[in-house]
Amino acid sequence: MEILRVHFILQRLIQLIPVVFGISIVSFLIIHLIPGDPASIMLGSRATPENVQQLTAQMGLDKPLYDQYLIFLQNLVQGDLGKSILLKQSVNTLISERLGTTFFLVMYASVLSLLVSIPIALWSAMKKDSLLDNGFRTLSIFGLAMPSFWIGILLMLLFSIKIKLFPVSGYGKNFIGHLYYLFLPALTITCSLAPVLVRPLRSKIINVFSSEYIEAARARGLKEHQIILNHVLRNAISGTVTILGVNIGWLLGGSIVIETIFSVPGLGQLLINSILSRDYPIIQGLVLVFAILVIVVNLLTDLCYAWLDPRVDLE
Repeated sequence: MEILRVHFILQRLIQLIPVVFGISIVSFLIIHLIPGDPASIMLGSRATPENVQQLTAQMGLDKPLYDQYLIFLQNLVQGDLGKSILLKQSVNTLISERLGTTFFLVMYASVLSLLVSIPIALWSAMKKDSLLDNGFRTLSIFGLAMPSFWIGILLMLLFSIKIKLFPVSGYGKNFIGHLYYLFLPALTITCSLAPVLVRPLRSKIINVFSSEYIEAARARGLKEHQIILNHVLRNAISGTVTILGVNIGWLLGGSIVIETIFSVPGLGQLLINSILSRDYPIIQGLVLVFAILVIVVNLLTDLCYAWLDPRVDLE
């Protein structure tokens, strides 16, 4: 089994090469899709003839498009994502300083979503078609319909301004501080992500409960909590992991808005500020990083799915 997993990982990594190559082309073309002179537009009000000429030479915009891409690809292979126009810092440094914050927020929201979704889905499935079940299903529809930025503003007004239970913004200085400061941003993402997880998980649990091996487990005298933990959840949650992995791209996109609302110093806030200031080297780097993160998470999701369900063929 371990050999199969190693072979599967190597096979997927090889398949990622053309994908990453395509992403590099899209990232490279971001600057060249700008109408007009890219250097003048990137500099904006700072576009003096000297600055335009300097930036044009710095980014190689005076060379043929094919040569520019080869230079970009060469720098990319060496791990060089360029230099920020406004901040005058390496894009690698700017991204690495904020990557941990966004990663912590995404993982925090993912774990919180599972902690909320699993009990609700289990309770709803065990009380199928009851008033409680219908209430949860209606609530999930509202959760799907409400924009995440609106939920974030409501939570901020209630828990930060009115009750003063959580801070309005910030990240904290240690692990406990991160949990405290990022609770409202993670809860905001959870309110949008949990409904996506609850509905399919509820349906899966209902199907598992009606399976023959559950009846056999009850016939053997196993207690209900043992059946739920060892049989029902183990077989039902694998699909939830897949759904969560598929939604990581949406989760990263949602974190961009949430980080801006709560002033979380992560990649999302950096991207918004870069767009507003037309700092395209940072935008290029972030597009590339976000895309690679989604690809890596999808690979890890496949491995987790195989671990939860040994019947899955990794070939």
